[in-house]
Amino acid sequence: MKEVFQKRRHDFVNTCFKYLRYVFNDHFVLVLFILFGFLMVQYSQLLRHFPEQHVWIGLILILVIGALLSFGSIATYLEAPDKLFYLPKETEIVAWLTQARRRAFWLWVSVQTAVLLFLEPVFFKIGFSWLMFAGMLVVLAFCKWWVMKRKSSAFYAQGRFSWEQTIAYEERRRQRILRFFALFTTVKGITASVKRRSYLDGVLRVVPKKHAQTWLNLYTCAFLRSSDYLALTLRLTVLSFLALVFMPNRMVAVALALLFNYLLLFQLLGLAQHFDYQYLTQLYPLTKADKSSNLKTFLRSLSYVIAVPQLVLTLNWQAALVFLVVTVIVTEGYISYKIGKMID
Repeated sequence: MKEVFQKRRHDFVNTCFKYLRYVFNDHFVLVLFILFGFLMVQYSQLLRHFPEQHVWIGLILILVIGALLSFGSIATYLEAPDKLFYLPKETEIVAWLTQARRRAFWLWVSVQTAVLLFLEPVFFKIGFSWLMFAGMLVVLAFCKWWVMKRKSSAFYAQGRFSWEQTIAYEERRRQRILRFFALFTTVKGITASVKRRSYLDGVLRVVPKKHAQTWLNLYTCAFLRSSDYLALTLRLTVLSFLALVFMPNRMVAVALALLFNYLLLFQLLGLAQHFDYQYLTQLYPLTKADKSSNLKTFLRSLSYVIAVPQLVLTLNWQAALVFLVVTVIVTEGYISYKIGKMID
């Protein structure tokens, strides 16, 4: 039993490493190095010129600690067929879950402690002593153990082990990881759910109900009702807004916003194959040119709608000019080229 789950863990880790090659490509690594250097300079400046009124710094540290405590999940590697084939081995499965919880605790408490040790100078600046800081690390480690124990309670229903809940928990955990990799490349194994979201039906009424806009209506429905596209758009758009609002260096903020916009448009190119499993769409009296032009119209409209508030938040005419030029080049040039290549 133990060997089976160790093999599953080994296979999934290898899959993640395979996708990491696409995440840390040349361009993204360069952006990360620039961002890391900028953050280190800002961190150094903060420590050298530490403000006397540091209430807001304390609030930020509390938010960081709260985020660190909430991070992390328990990797069980259970699969749907297990509830049938391994039902007689339920006792061993429960013992494996206990080991998985301990492994997750040691992994995430190490990450938590490493981040707090990195922020150690800030704690000392606001009045912490070595004893207080060490005590805080110990208390937070116990809190992390409690958090992991609370998360493992999802494996049980009314005091008994639940195969359905545990398998669903593992599926959600894997999907979160795979969706992150999907920001950079095509990933196998991602499942999607569909929800109507009737409060967004007004957006569909804006799209013309004409023969030539058939694919535009389909793409809009898929975007608004799929669990992938809309959530991805909201997350990346919020991140770009946060970069533009909180980063003092306008050019770096614009570069991050453009990176998030590029990642968004790159992922939304998947709409081109979204209806490939619907064979009836091949009977539509429409050409590939109609499909291509409708997808270009959709992505172009979405890109410019998002770009308008971002342009306002640049707060600098040079940065705004760079943002506008790059956005037009990516939207009108790169996206049009990729759509033509994918559909044709």
